[in-house]
Amino acid sequence: MDIKEKLKILADSAKYDASCSSSGSTRSNKNGLGNASYSGICHSFASDGRCISLLKILLTNCCIFDCKYCLNRKSNNIKRAMFTPEEICAITINFYRRNYIEGLFLSSGILKNPDYTMELLIKTIELLRYKYHFNGYIHAKAIPGASPYLLKKLGHLVDRLSANIELPTQEGLKLLAPNKNSDNVTKIMQYVKDNHSKSYVPAGQSTQMVIGATNETDLNIMAKSSDMYQKYHLKRVFYSAYIPVNKDKLLPSLLTPPLKRENRLYQADWLLRYYNFKVTDLLDEASPNFNLLIDPKADYALRHLEEFPKEINTASYYDLLKVPGIGVTSAKRIIKSRKYFKITFNDLKKMGIVIKRAKYFITCNNRYCMDLSLLNKKFIESNLVLAQHKDLKPKLNQLSLFS
Repeated sequence: MDIKEKLKILADSAKYDASCSSSGSTRSNKNGLGNASYSGICHSFASDGRCISLLKILLTNCCIFDCKYCLNRKSNNIKRAMFTPEEICAITINFYRRNYIEGLFLSSGILKNPDYTMELLIKTIELLRYKYHFNGYIHAKAIPGASPYLLKKLGHLVDRLSANIELPTQEGLKLLAPNKNSDNVTKIMQYVKDNHSKSYVPAGQSTQMVIGATNETDLNIMAKSSDMYQKYHLKRVFYSAYIPVNKDKLLPSLLTPPLKRENRLYQADWLLRYYNFKVTDLLDEASPNFNLLIDPKADYALRHLEEFPKEINTASYYDLLKVPGIGVTSAKRIIKSRKYFKITFNDLKKMGIVIKRAKYFITCNNRYCMDLSLLNKKFIESNLVLAQHKDLKPKLNQLSLFS
């Protein structure tokens, strides 16, 4: 099998791993190729707004595990391939010189055992760093169950590591991935957290959860994410909607991936990390799943109307962040601007606030911008749903002259 055919197979096999994120690394160019300094990687944006590409491949799609939801499970009859370390180096350097990529995301199926696979990943990245002097961004997948010595060695070669938790609970893993143990993943996370430095995994660590393959609620999922953020200082938790690529009696009978649910989880994750929300603010035992019609922050505001309206000219920074239509940047603009003048609704429009969403939850100088008699939960919810659907612009087709 030639290298082009391998690339086609192993790049396609890697597409289900969502956990390759931006760098945040400061690895500089030391008379070699590439530079990862503050440059961000594909699926995120650099500080100057650039989205930068990343070669995303598997070392091999051969695997000794038989995870029910995975395309590369050992019981699947699919075309298998494996790169040699030199082949990965050749592709990476060739693509970099052609300006196709700025970095590499390298993962792998489990070949023979975790240590053997980890040694192959290390050998590949050592060749890139020391033989080809590639100083660009590298994100590698740590193999759960591999020895701490190999984890330490790999961490000094890469910018970011990820170890996928896969499913929110150990019970889910036992059901669909009986070869895996969540303890092996959390041991990696703890080790990376304890050893994190400018020279060891400088861009931090991330993980991924498959959503919809098991019956956990959104409350279970977000509680797990919040716990991992606090315990292991993760940079990101990625949520991957379950894609029905296999047939198995233990798998759910979904026709399409739960993409809307995935989107709501990402929105809630953002609220936890940047908006000072807690999981219990967004979900509880009575309502354990997100409202698919409106985003989590708008849903929170509707369920806590007693906390609103917020007066724009006096509300604290964190109170402003709870208002739908006001983000981190616009909240900071409000705090800064009101030192010099009383803010009006016209001023808010100029600051970039989404007035059509925020207007139900704020006052300016103790005044609403609409009729108070209309302000009830049912009216606000229907208008928010309508506004969100209007934001999804329909696809326009060119009219045919012959129809």
